[in-house]
Amino acid sequence: MLGQIRGQLNRFSKTELRIAEYILNNAELIPTMTTKELAAKTDVSEASVVRFTKSVGIASFKAFKILLAQELATTEEYITDFSITQKKDSPYELFQKVVHVNRGAIDLLLASIEKKELEKAVKAFQSAHRILFYGVGGSAIAAMDAQFKFAKLGYQVEYHADFHYMLSVIPFLSENDIFVAISMSGETKDVVELARFAKKQGATLISITNLNKSPLSKESDIQLATPNVEKDFRVGSITSRMTQLTVIDSLYISLVNQMGESIIDRYQNAREQAVKLRR
Repeated sequence: MLGQIRGQLNRFSKTELRIAEYILNNAELIPTMTTKELAAKTDVSEASVVRFTKSVGIASFKAFKILLAQELATTEEYITDFSITQKKDSPYELFQKVVHVNRGAIDLLLASIEKKELEKAVKAFQSAHRILFYGVGGSAIAAMDAQFKFAKLGYQVEYHADFHYMLSVIPFLSENDIFVAISMSGETKDVVELARFAKKQGATLISITNLNKSPLSKESDIQLATPNVEKDFRVGSITSRMTQLTVIDSLYISLVNQMGESIIDRYQNAREQAVKLRR
């Protein structure tokens, strides 16, 4: 996308050139901006911003932002790539970059998640008796967060980091239960093997994994697809973890919404006990 813009610089009008130069100089900021914000930064009209995106072959500014964010996720200067060690940014500059790439990842998530798959997942949770979450590495953070949240809703829910422990509890799953497998790549052997084992017991297999076709995505009954926002060899899980946590939050809030006021008394009861224990 950026290369295409550079290649057309001598063909742009003065207005388009102003927009193009701003995008090239501030690419990491664009995925979180609105047409109004970009228009204000470049001193052009919002209509000019829309016309610019069409001039580079993109139907809308939203689609342009998604494509640009995905491109930034694979460039050498991407925040979780080891090329970050070759640049000496200040802590505040790095803070800004982390905020921007996380926002961009969330924008991409809007495009990667399929509405029907999300609705199927919520429906499955509504009738579930037991739920197991599993992930390793950075994905384990999302699994632990899910265990905490879904337990508050009254579910019999488990997550354990020990592979053999999970092997011992999966045989007790049935068709009324759910196994949620979380993996950025969808290729982590421990996750895939446990997912297959859970599916053999009749449990519904829900995966939170990226858009690429992977062993995990192929096994899944329901796939909540996350965008490709990080390279496999990276400094650490940052944007991928953010997208996984957002999916978990969305499922949790959807179920709170479905349960309605019936859970308020239980939440209030728990809060009152917590307040008593404060020192």
